[in-house]
Amino acid sequence: MDIIKLLQNELNQEAVTTRKFLALVPFDKPDYAPHEKSMKLIALATHIADLASWPKLGVETDELDFATAPYNPAQVHDNEQLIALFDKGIAESLTSLAEVEEAFLEKPWVLRTGNQIHIATTKYGLIRVSLNQITHHRAQLGVYLRLLNIPIPGSYGPSADELNF
Repeated sequence: MDIIKLLQNELNQEAVTTRKFLALVPFDKPDYAPHEKSMKLIALATHIADLASWPKLGVETDELDFATAPYNPAQVHDNEQLIALFDKGIAESLTSLAEVEEAFLEKPWVLRTGNQIHIATTKYGLIRVSLNQITHHRAQLGVYLRLLNIPIPGSYGPSADELNF
């Protein structure tokens, strides 16, 4: 089994679905959030787009320390820029994965803020976390869209909106 190819295939498959959701983000409601503890709409959408570059981050680094490299999300102003940011991350991640051997993915990778360890995993583990985070946050975005009465696209089959329920 070729783990690299499987990861690349999964990135490509999830990208198709994620693009459909990102295309629906209403930029006229940037500060919308369904709850006071929820991320703002554009911050959530940008985070999803940024996560596409995390497999590349896992391949090219051994850690990310927010104490020395604080998160500075990209500024996007419309769906086209949002999708372009996402597509750039996917393309760079796919390229980075193509340049390594499977055994390389067993090397350790750490996410931290100074001495506080958030994730201690392998490079493979970080890529899986990245894919899971894209899916997780895409589902959150789906809730935001639903609450804004924006029809939801299907993820792993047709949605209730596509079936006209």
